[in-house]
Amino acid sequence: MTVRLNLLFNPFGLTKIKNIMTEVEKLTEEKIFEAATEVFQEKGFDGTRMQNIAQKAGINKALLHYYFRKKDALFDAVFQKLAAKLFSKFAPILEPGLTLEEKLRFFFREHIEFLKENPRLPAFIINEINRKPERIQRIIRNLDFEHFYNVLAEQHRDEFEKYNITPESLPQIMTSIAAISIFPFVARNIFEVILGKFGMDFGKFLEDRKDFAPEFLLGALKYREKSKKIKP
Repeated sequence: MTVRLNLLFNPFGLTKIKNIMTEVEKLTEEKIFEAATEVFQEKGFDGTRMQNIAQKAGINKALLHYYFRKKDALFDAVFQKLAAKLFSKFAPILEPGLTLEEKLRFFFREHIEFLKENPRLPAFIINEINRKPERIQRIIRNLDFEHFYNVLAEQHRDEFEKYNITPESLPQIMTSIAAISIFPFVARNIFEVILGKFGMDFGKFLEDRKDFAPEFLLGALKYREKSKKIKP
């Protein structure tokens, strides 16, 4: 008994208990995030109840409310965590050492793989943009596109000139990049029917697209630059 009391009341014992509690809280929070991410993507914000998330996480509703009192707060936290996870995957794009073409190949490979792991995410984001556009607008406003462009332009001055990439053309290029990788996931049900008519598998199609997409975009950029030069 004395040993137990000493463990509980000496500073080292308290630190140990606190560390254990912190670890338990982190694990519980992670379970909540995983459950909430899955339920929100499946049911959307309006169709999700806190009880759904608690059941999915294997905890009671009272414990869920201890971490997140309101569904809005949990949804915002999940949305921001997903965005941070996605953007962190593309950090190497801003690092030197790769050519612009290699960075495009890296982007499509990682982006398509991320969407394969989170196939409901594109439709979920589109639905939430339509439901509450200010949330995604707030995230986008916090992104420093000017810094993004300046870093890449400095690292790839010759390639930007070769493909005529300017601040004015960047929104068009970024829109094309996003559409090329995201659309197959948004329209998956249609694609699976079309691919089935050709005896093709959707998973194999996505793997092939990791190579096809950057080749297609680079070809389009080269053609765009060539067509500009031959215009009267």
